[in-house]
Amino acid sequence: MPAKPQLRNIDPEDEAQLLATIDRWVDREVRPIARAYDHADRYPTETVEQMKELGLFGATIAQEHGGLGLPAGTYAKIVMRISRDWMAITGIFNSHLMLALAIEKFGTKPQREAWLSKLASGEVRGGLALTEPDAGTDLQGIRTTARRDGDHYVINGTKTWISNGIEGSCFALLVKTDPEASPRHKGMGLFIAPKQKGFTVGRKLEKLGYKSIDSGELIFQDYRLPADHLIGGEEGQGFYQATGGLELGRLNVAARGVGVAEGALQLATAYAQVRKTFGKPICEHQAIQLKLGEMATRARAARLLTLDAAAAFDRGERCDMEAGMAKYFASEAALENSIESLRIHGGYGYSKEFDVERLYRDAPLMCIGEGTNEMQRMLIAKQWIKRNPVS
Repeated sequence: MPAKPQLRNIDPEDEAQLLATIDRWVDREVRPIARAYDHADRYPTETVEQMKELGLFGATIAQEHGGLGLPAGTYAKIVMRISRDWMAITGIFNSHLMLALAIEKFGTKPQREAWLSKLASGEVRGGLALTEPDAGTDLQGIRTTARRDGDHYVINGTKTWISNGIEGSCFALLVKTDPEASPRHKGMGLFIAPKQKGFTVGRKLEKLGYKSIDSGELIFQDYRLPADHLIGGEEGQGFYQATGGLELGRLNVAARGVGVAEGALQLATAYAQVRKTFGKPICEHQAIQLKLGEMATRARAARLLTLDAAAAFDRGERCDMEAGMAKYFASEAALENSIESLRIHGGYGYSKEFDVERLYRDAPLMCIGEGTNEMQRMLIAKQWIKRNPVS
């Protein structure tokens, strides 16, 4: 049975102190290296160690397991703040926390005791291994299989676009335990899958943006796992368990979108006040003011939608619609604001010497990741209709 959800809150003063600590860390350690690391697509090993010390790998893990036990609202604010300057590194701990959430929410007591403290400290790091070459948004189309063999399962298949796939050491692995099941989702299982014999890493995938975090292929060839690594210990629950963590993932993507939208706005605002044309700063031109007004409104609306969804999550309510709305709107806000910021920067926006080009490359990912925005709109509509039946 899933663990009973625990409602979490944080004292406003404690939250303010935590966010101030994140601000100082970003200002001193993150912003100065982001451009160089992004351009080199270099893994930020030192930054990862700093994130361990800050407790970010245990941000949403309960304190009883060594985590910070933060509510989703506070977690979202942390992600927003970091993403203003370097969105990619938030993915290093987000995918990891979705693995932890699957174990914390659905795992057996021995599974929680064995894994969560190691995940909270960052001793073990990883993510979700869901996507396959022919199965992204349609998770029921996966082909990776797990065959029971005594007290083990033998797993064969390939996963792709797995964040932390190269640098991580353990993953929540979605497989088919019964390929003939109908409906398909009833034949799936989610496993705690550490790297060991039979588990190899394929190529690193090159990307337009979202640099410095590794995205890789995972290959399983006669990979043997003890049966007690099946999360929850019961076959047929994997699809529900995997998608049960997507609300937190979508909140993270929404928060990233807010961060990029706000970062693009900040860069445009600063540049528009120092760049002059026709004898005055371009922020005094009506065309630029129209852009800045729209950008500020989009960023603000995205932030409020995200915090609203996080509040519902923290209350223990079903929030797939709210999280979908936040993810959809905030990711589109990030994309629009990054484009407008680049336009305000003019030719300099196209230069690698200015940070706006990184935001412009990072933003499209949020419209695709954790479920495409096309899928989000359909899910929002279905849930909206369900909540508003004709009486």
